[in-house]
Amino acid sequence: MTTIAHKLHSVHGRIAAACAAAQRDVNEVTLLPVSKTFGPEAVREAFAAGETAFGENYIQEAVEKQALLADLPLQWHCIGPIQSNKTRLVAQHFAWAHTVDRLKIAQRLSEQRPPELPPLQVCIQVNIDGAASKAGVAPAEALALARELMRLPRLVLRGLMTIPEPAADFAAQLAVHRKARALFDELRAAGVPLDTLSMGMTDDLEAAIHAGSTMVRVGTAIFGARPAKG
Repeated sequence: MTTIAHKLHSVHGRIAAACAAAQRDVNEVTLLPVSKTFGPEAVREAFAAGETAFGENYIQEAVEKQALLADLPLQWHCIGPIQSNKTRLVAQHFAWAHTVDRLKIAQRLSEQRPPELPPLQVCIQVNIDGAASKAGVAPAEALALARELMRLPRLVLRGLMTIPEPAADFAAQLAVHRKARALFDELRAAGVPLDTLSMGMTDDLEAAIHAGSTMVRVGTAIFGARPAKG
């Protein structure tokens, strides 16, 4: 077993244990390996171990990597910030975009989605804990944005995505993730057909799963510490 395969096995074990502790079906939680800053060979190792979907933060780097992996049936998720000058790349090269937090970006993604591709699956990024350093729409504004996104013909709104500030312990992690779950439930009750709650990473996936996450985005625990960019 390769190192990446071994680490994937370990992460899937953590997910299974967290689901058992939360009395949830393990099939309710999807692992999204985050391969940002790692080369195509790392993705190939993860694919050989059974993974087919990958998250990328840096759009240009991701597109270059995708070209080198075009022989594999992979699904790509954009989980990094999307600027206006990068919307076309996201629309053309990704299946999912987790970080939509402005109507202008959503409109550009819809307009630029190639007609031969299925609609782009999107999540609204919510700044759930109000951190000044984090992107995302304020929770109070999420419903209005969701309703606007539902009108765009080449997007399918799937859920919410959060990246809260690191918390000190399980209880603190759980508290902030429960805020996201409460907002998710609030939007569903208002008629927004959400099915995805993208929250939880290497250090807090257990708390995220306990709170109701359906997709955990894990990089370090699979691929190791990220190499320095430069």
